[in-house]
Amino acid sequence: MMTLSILWFCIIGLLFAIFVFLEGFDFGVGMATRLIAHDQEERIAIQSSIGPHWDGNETWLVTAGGAMFASLPLWYASLFSAYYYLLMLVLTALIIRGVSFEFTKHATTKAGKNFWLWLFFCGSFFAPFLLVMMLTSMIQGIPLNANGDAIGLGFFDVVNWLSLVGGVAGVLLSLVHGLNFIRLRMSGDLPDRARNMNKILYPILFAGEVVFALLVIFQTDFFTKKFVSSLIITLLIVLFSVLGYYGVLKDRAGWSFVGSGLSLSAVIVLIFNGMFPRVMISTTGGNDILIKNAANSQYTLTVMTIVACILVPIVLIYFIWSYTLFTKKINPKDNTVKY
Repeated sequence: MMTLSILWFCIIGLLFAIFVFLEGFDFGVGMATRLIAHDQEERIAIQSSIGPHWDGNETWLVTAGGAMFASLPLWYASLFSAYYYLLMLVLTALIIRGVSFEFTKHATTKAGKNFWLWLFFCGSFFAPFLLVMMLTSMIQGIPLNANGDAIGLGFFDVVNWLSLVGGVAGVLLSLVHGLNFIRLRMSGDLPDRARNMNKILYPILFAGEVVFALLVIFQTDFFTKKFVSSLIITLLIVLFSVLGYYGVLKDRAGWSFVGSGLSLSAVIVLIFNGMFPRVMISTTGGNDILIKNAANSQYTLTVMTIVACILVPIVLIYFIWSYTLFTKKINPKDNTVKY
C-alpha cells in the first residue's frame, strides 16, 4: 500500500506540474491583453489564441483535486478545509475568467466587450497569485491538531513574506510564459511587443527567484531536510529561466516557451520534493500528516492505478491532437478572428 500511496503522491504532483505548464501560459495571455495590446481588436485576438485550449488545460487542476480526494482523502480534507476561503477566491477568479470568453463574444457593444475583457485580465491575474500564495503558505506549515484539522489558523499564517513573494512569482512566471506563447501563436506586431516586454521582465524574474529561494531556505525546512535535492531543483528553476531568456535574446520562441513552462513546473517539483513524505506540515509538534496516514485503502489505490494506466494515454493523445489542429498563427487584422 505504501508503494501505491507514494505513486499517487507523485501522480498528483505531476498533474499539478502539467497544469501550471499548460494553464500558466493561459494566465499569462490573459494578463498580456492589457500590457501589450493597443486596442480592443488586438485584445480579442489575443484572447482567441487560447480559446480552443483553456478549458481543457484547466481540467488538469480538476483532475489533480479529484486524484487527491480519491487517493489521499485526509490530505484533501485538511487542505481544502484549512484554505477554504482562499480556494473560493481562486474558484471565483477562474469562473469570471472562464465566462469572459463567451460574454466577450456575445456582448453587443464596445463597452460590454471591454468590461468582460477587463474581467478576463483580472481573473488571469488573481488565479495564479492566489493559488501559488496558498501553496507557499502550505509549505511553511500551519497549526494542525491530531486529527489533521487546522486550528487557530491566523491571517499571517496565510499572508506572509514567502506567500506574497510566491504569489508575485507565480504571476510573473505565468506572464512571461504567456508572452512566449503569444510569440508562437500570433503574427503582426504582437510577437515583437511580447519579446520586448520579456526582455524587461526576465531580469526582474531572476531577482525574484533569488528572493524566493532565500525565503524558502529560511522559512521552510526544505534545505535542512533535503538540501541536495532542493538545491538541484532550485538551480533547475533558474536554468530553465535562463533558457527562456536566451530564447528571447536570440528570438527563439520555442526555446523560450519550453524554458518558461519548465520553470513553472519545476516550482511544483520543488514543493512536492520538500514536502515528502508529508502532505501537510504542522507547526504544532508531531501533527504532520504523512502520506501513509492520508492514503486510501489498498483496493481503491489499485483500482485507480489500473484506470489511470488505461485513460491517461487516451487523454494525452487527445491533447496532442487538439493542439495540432490549431497551429495557424492569428493576425488581429484578420477578419476571420472569431469574436
